[in-house]
Amino acid sequence: MALGFCLGCENDIERINLLTSDNEAPVISGINVNVMYSDSGKVKIQILAPVYQQFPNQEKPYMEFPEGIEVYFYNDSMTMESKMRSDYAIYYSEEKLWHATGNVEVHKLSSGDAMNTEELYWDEEKQLIYSDVHTKVQNEDGIFYGKRGFEAFQDFTNWKLKGSSGTVNVKDEE
Repeated sequence: MALGFCLGCENDIERINLLTSDNEAPVISGINVNVMYSDSGKVKIQILAPVYQQFPNQEKPYMEFPEGIEVYFYNDSMTMESKMRSDYAIYYSEEKLWHATGNVEVHKLSSGDAMNTEELYWDEEKQLIYSDVHTKVQNEDGIFYGKRGFEAFQDFTNWKLKGSSGTVNVKDEE
């Protein structure tokens, strides 16, 4: 009888250890996080997130923003050029790749261009943002759709839609 009890305890301890593995818990976490990236003393990017979790011990280390993220991009004069928001984001540090999902919005402040999609990737190395899902871009010329996504420079210039359609506003000449 005692032997059966001990075996039962050993199995429960193994199960508890499996369920509470340190590999699954974030090493660093924070609430209402404000991160600034700068170059030569000038702010380039500001990231705001209600919840931040870092998992550096994973096979593919990452940072997670489970309650969404807001990102502001600044030029050399430290004037905000564009902004991005999403309901969820994850950053793979080794690949320098961001993946934002859920009601992703990008706004280029100088031109008024706006983009909406459900998924966006930002490749820091290539300085590109892109998506392979339905995307809507709106600017002064009209509303455009990319049925298979889009691609643009990270400052939201030189954008291209994949599988495009849309409505173009034409100005009357007098």
